[in-house]
Amino acid sequence: MTSLSVIIPVYRSAESLPELAAALDKTLPTLTDTFEAILVNDGSPDNSWQVIQALASQYSWLRGISLMRNYGQHNALLCGIRAAHHELIVTMDDDLQHPPEAISLLLAKMNEGYDVVYGSPREEQHGLMRDLASQITKIALQGSMGVAIARKVSAFRIFRTNIREAFASYSSPYVSIDVLLTWGTTRFAAVDVPHNPRKYGLSNYTFRKLVTHAINMITGFSTLPLQVASIIGFTLTGFGILIFIYVIVRYVLEGGVVPGFPFLASIIAIFSGAQLFALGIIGEYLARIHFRSMERPVYTVRETAAHEPEATP
Repeated sequence: MTSLSVIIPVYRSAESLPELAAALDKTLPTLTDTFEAILVNDGSPDNSWQVIQALASQYSWLRGISLMRNYGQHNALLCGIRAAHHELIVTMDDDLQHPPEAISLLLAKMNEGYDVVYGSPREEQHGLMRDLASQITKIALQGSMGVAIARKVSAFRIFRTNIREAFASYSSPYVSIDVLLTWGTTRFAAVDVPHNPRKYGLSNYTFRKLVTHAINMITGFSTLPLQVASIIGFTLTGFGILIFIYVIVRYVLEGGVVPGFPFLASIIAIFSGAQLFALGIIGEYLARIHFRSMERPVYTVRETAAHEPEATP
């Protein structure tokens, strides 16, 4: 029977963790005899780490990892993925919106021969702005991943553990698990799963954070912005040549030039804007090269927690 590792990044979720652990304790034994759950505390400012320590002492299959500071959801996921012991890895959120019983749906789809299966929510349980930002992120992700399934991507996923070998040496501080998975396989699939409303607190992903994540994905894992800048530059250069031809032809036919400083100023503004746009994109790429040269860590572990068996007398 297949063994499972469940990876859960944790941030401000002290209230939901006991309920989530209880649900996993009920569900996982029905799926496999060998399993574990790794809760990665991503620098949470509340008492999430203390709750994880208590749960690790209660459940023998649960381990905790606490990071030195908040690195971000995908960085925390990468930490847990590298610490996983079993054949398949399941990732899910800590807010109870991903029902553990739906893991069976992901497993069933994976048994059809896929390497990565996403649990795509049947109905999003977020606000309008969060849903809009999520769609922007998925569009960016589609460009970075280069696979059609990108529009079905979610944080609820299952994949074969050996895929992590494809990004074992990855060390950039900008992480996208979904893009990294494409480095190891092209066999992706998605299934519809329930998406529960959030029971405790508010989502930690704001519109601004999701858009920033989308920008990081595009500039960190794709050359699309450089291609766009090249197309804009080529188009405006062609436009400038046409204007130049128009001026020359009018001068030859009418013996005069095109009057009007505003016209000339607008042309200069267009070309100046195109240059600044291209320079800005190049600057984004140079910044990422700079951060990689600094060798900033993807994450740093502060401490771990695991079940300690009681000593026999």
